[in-house]
Amino acid sequence: YQAGDDGELDLARCPALPGGSFCGLEPMGLLWALQPQKPFRRLVKRDVQSPFLLQLDVLEGHGEPPGRLLAQAQHERAFLRDGARRVPVREGRIRATLFLPPGKGPFPGIIDLYGTGGGLPEYRACLLANYGFAVLALAFYAYEDLPKEMKEFHLEYFEEAVNYMLKHTQVKGPGIGLLGISKGGDLCVSMASFLKGITATALINGSVANVGAALRYKDITIPPLGANTKRIKVNKSGIADIVDVLNNPLEGPDRQSFIPLERAECRFLFIVGQDDRNWKSEFFAVEGSKRLEAHGKEKPEIVCYPGAGHYIEPPFFPMCAASMHLLVGRPVVWGGEPKAHCEAQIDAWQQIQAFFHKHLTGKPCGTSSKL
Repeated sequence: YQAGDDGELDLARCPALPGGSFCGLEPMGLLWALQPQKPFRRLVKRDVQSPFLLQLDVLEGHGEPPGRLLAQAQHERAFLRDGARRVPVREGRIRATLFLPPGKGPFPGIIDLYGTGGGLPEYRACLLANYGFAVLALAFYAYEDLPKEMKEFHLEYFEEAVNYMLKHTQVKGPGIGLLGISKGGDLCVSMASFLKGITATALINGSVANVGAALRYKDITIPPLGANTKRIKVNKSGIADIVDVLNNPLEGPDRQSFIPLERAECRFLFIVGQDDRNWKSEFFAVEGSKRLEAHGKEKPEIVCYPGAGHYIEPPFFPMCAASMHLLVGRPVVWGGEPKAHCEAQIDAWQQIQAFFHKHLTGKPCGTSSKL
């Protein structure tokens, strides 16, 4: 960076010089351009009750070995804002965490689902609650006493979570929203298609076919979309590109895996990274839209981001280019170009909030969408 004439470095007005990971005015570049020291690591926040601590060191000169330390500072990035509440939920079979915004409710409610990593990621739900939503981060496998593996899913479990939110005194009805990324996306499509009380569903690089495990609900079974591991391509670094592995859900017996989203009574938003290498998110969004329109349903909103990969996270999380895929059993490439991916994350975060404000409260989003 070039400091100002007064010797101060204000990242909002001092441009980054060419030659680093980014150049030009990039106030948040020190965050979004971070890369893992060990390969195949993705930066997530395990404990939202403590802030991210970013240690900044200014060293003399360039290159290795680093020169002497000239200055250092610590930057904190809080997740749980003052007045926001984190409530662990263990009711019936539900394993989840509810985040409630500061102030007096009730608030528009959202259920938040992550993908095949399992467990209970809370950071996106926590951040979303800071903007006036009651958000339930819901685990669905590989957590506490839930199933250890993705063998089959029963929609009754998710129905229990929907009913929990609909009955909660701090959740404003009459319906709730669903937010899902990756495998969490197709689970949200299934919930919207079969369960009552869903008003708005937002998918981040989700699928409209059921993927990875059979889905059961009452006497209905939706088989998983077929896959062919021979279509995996491996690059020189030994990282797998799996974008072509899944079969086409429009052909042959694989049509049975297409989720009947025309049954849904909600509005849809598809967030699409056009460089998603996990699967063909844009194809899924377009085919979902065609199916809805063919059945006389409202056309979904589709927002596409060129240069964005699979893991579209809240703003300024560094892009994960490649990491371990539990179902594939090896590192896979997720796609994306860091600068374009960063811009997609900023815009998608605003699009998601605006979508839920519009359809869950009937009002446009009047709050700032900055983290």
